[in-house]
Amino acid sequence: MYRHMGRPADAFAANDVARNLHLTRRDPLFASLGLARQGAIHGAAQDRTATLRAFEQAQDAMLRADPADYRPVWMLAFYDQAELDSLALSAHLALGDYSTAEYHATAAWPSCGPPPPRSRAITTTRLAHAQLAQGAPDAATATAMKVPAEAATQHARVTRMLQEFGAALRATAPASSSAQRWTEHTAPWRMAA
Repeated sequence: MYRHMGRPADAFAANDVARNLHLTRRDPLFASLGLARQGAIHGAAQDRTATLRAFEQAQDAMLRADPADYRPVWMLAFYDQAELDSLALSAHLALGDYSTAEYHATAAWPSCGPPPPRSRAITTTRLAHAQLAQGAPDAATATAMKVPAEAATQHARVTRMLQEFGAALRATAPASSSAQRWTEHTAPWRMAA
């Protein structure tokens, strides 16, 4: 939560508490989650070296984790390779490393099975931002248009991210056909709100 609020110092403090729990020191999967979150926080704090190191360690810890070990259902339902890639996507997007962010977005999809609609919408929107930042407004708009209307209008975080995408699209390609398509595509969403 603190990372999303732009408060990396508080995010580091909260994550340090979680990373120092006995369970996290004992189970590589929990350690991987703590390291991946640490990497995302480093990305938000603009520390490229620490971001890369944390994600490398998170991946190593995930590979060491025994899938047969008992873990709470919530952990098994929540944290997997797709979530690790999603956190890496967020970090690299924050760092302005858009090609790596795009890589992690596309890596998250095949490994995630049927993801929760909100998670898939967030990943899709972040991918659209990465594509737009790389100068591909047509591809970015096509990607953003894949977010279902339900996710776009019923999840505040997705709504905000898509509004930011629309603003960035209008700022970078104001008279483009992509901007026009996006405006037409989102018009029903604004009427529903």
